[in-house]
Amino acid sequence: MPLNRAKAAKLDQRSKYLRRRIIETLKATRRGHVGAALSLIEILRVLYDDILRYDPKNPKWSQRDRCILSKGHGCLALYVILQDKGFFPESELWRFCEEDGILGGHPEVKVPGVEASTGSLGHGLPIGVGLALNARHEKADHRVFVIVGDGECNEGSVWEAALCAGKHKLSNLTVVVDYNKYQSYGPTQDVQDLEPFADKWKAFGFAVLEVDGHDVTALLGAFTALPLDNGKPTAIICHTLKGKGMRSTEGNMKWHHKSGLKDEEIRQLFAESEAY
Repeated sequence: MPLNRAKAAKLDQRSKYLRRRIIETLKATRRGHVGAALSLIEILRVLYDDILRYDPKNPKWSQRDRCILSKGHGCLALYVILQDKGFFPESELWRFCEEDGILGGHPEVKVPGVEASTGSLGHGLPIGVGLALNARHEKADHRVFVIVGDGECNEGSVWEAALCAGKHKLSNLTVVVDYNKYQSYGPTQDVQDLEPFADKWKAFGFAVLEVDGHDVTALLGAFTALPLDNGKPTAIICHTLKGKGMRSTEGNMKWHHKSGLKDEEIRQLFAESEAY
């Protein structure tokens, strides 16, 4: 189910607004993993707008759902949404990756709303499995969501954790894959082909659903239907476009990570975001 720009869902005003917030953060700090954040926006937006149970005034509330961004380099998307929800003040966005700020280039637990320090890929799902097992042990009704990247799925620890989740039938665990078809060294298909991807998750004991990861309605339907099987963990494979929302960034490996961004590049991003 590969996506191209013509087939991917259109962006509404909220999705465009969140992308502008990322650009505003880049304008202040001039660096970040851009492409990986832009493919994540709709996934995180639907989770935090409509699905997750949380309290920004009490980030460690025991009854909250746990959401781990295992592909930590996509953190700009998480940060703008956490700030939008009131977990920390706007001023922290303008100190992204600065010594006097709390927002690093990868999420850390010192940030309100962040459940796990990630960035070294392959760690989020093992943590998520532990949290889901603990919730079952404590007879708690909160859910655990782990967002992984497709390139991250090269890591053996992802599949060890998946095997464990399937064995324990963790229906309170959902793995969300941002399947944007690229990783830092090139197209995922060329670096290490994951297909047949859905079949792999099924073989590890997961109920599996594939959706357009930029289609808010499809995402809402998928998350609302959880668990897909009361006796299995769920994997939702979200087909996305790396750099979604601006013509110059879509599918462009040069925007995997950018530093020293120039004024003209920032102006171009703003213009393309408005025109999309």
